[in-house]
Amino acid sequence: MAGVGKLLKQAQKMQRSIESLQQQLEAKEFDIAAGGGAVRIKINGAGRFTGLVLDPEFLKEDPKLVSETILSAVQDAAKQAKEHNDTEMQKVTSAFQMPGFM
Repeated sequence: MAGVGKLLKQAQKMQRSIESLQQQLEAKEFDIAAGGGAVRIKINGAGRFTGLVLDPEFLKEDPKLVSETILSAVQDAAKQAKEHNDTEMQKVTSAFQMPGFM
């Protein structure tokens, strides 16, 4: 049963590492720009949007262009945050390989 104890300790260590990473991801912030800087979005590494700034002059443009640019910026921000999150989570979890699960 020594193997079970070791596995439990590894799982607890991984849980602490994941909790620490989640705090780091909350603190990491990305600033995404679109439309030549007319749209700026802030998102943290956990994928929570924290800010949106729109150039007032940009809002005078064609509504379809404004909508498409904002949507593009949101999608780009979400993608970058997810990729960062996935990469960092992979680093943490890859250090813990459980026998029989790989």
